[in-house]
Amino acid sequence: MNPHGGWALIRQTWLSWMQHRSFFFLLAFMWMVPPLVSLFVWSTAAGGETIGGLSRGEFVAYYLILILVNQLTYAQTNWTVGDVIRSGNMNALLLRPMSPVYDALASEVAGKVVYMAFMLPATAILALILHPELHVTPQNGLAFVPALTLAWALRFFWGYWLALLAFWATRADGLLALQDSLVFLLAGQIAPTALLPGLLRKAAAALPFRYMIGFPVEILTGQLSAAETWAGFAIQAGWLAVALALFVVLWRAGVKRYSAVGG
Repeated sequence: MNPHGGWALIRQTWLSWMQHRSFFFLLAFMWMVPPLVSLFVWSTAAGGETIGGLSRGEFVAYYLILILVNQLTYAQTNWTVGDVIRSGNMNALLLRPMSPVYDALASEVAGKVVYMAFMLPATAILALILHPELHVTPQNGLAFVPALTLAWALRFFWGYWLALLAFWATRADGLLALQDSLVFLLAGQIAPTALLPGLLRKAAAALPFRYMIGFPVEILTGQLSAAETWAGFAIQAGWLAVALALFVVLWRAGVKRYSAVGG
């Protein structure tokens, strides 16, 4: 562990990203589109009534929060890990006086700062236009912070261990694409998980994907009881422990067999 070196790497990466901020602003806008489509579909369907206990304004609030949570938890750097391994650029990272994970974490932090510079004003403008209904209690607000932190950690390390399969397979990125598809289906993006059909709702409650996005959103919007919130934290922490264990095992085994020319 090298905190001082890690902070310097974060600052360097952030300065590099800011040179190309227009590209990343465009990328952030593209990530907004699917939730916005769902927002307009469900808010229009609700009209002046409620669907699954949610009114039009509550659907708007749900999806605006989901847009921010999705941006904050999305681990785009996991998509580059496989390329770094296959190209031999992992050589340079292994020679640094810090874990190569710092490189991914530096990009994560730098990316979040750049994306939020676009996302926060854009979401605020949408809120002024669409008039969300959000009633946040102190308990929900306090519970949201650790839920969001665990959601990011779970999404990052779950994707990272999948990316580490590039030590053994050349097409490990396909598993990351599958993960994104399952997140879209089961994490509350296509619809709040309470509105999913029975089998999908049970799958969402048991699998890790809901706890990467939907769970913290449901906490902040007051859709969960205290018992459901505590149960969700337990499942979220359990899946994070699994992801960390897989990450450690695959990293140690992968580095032992890793060999490359170049980098």
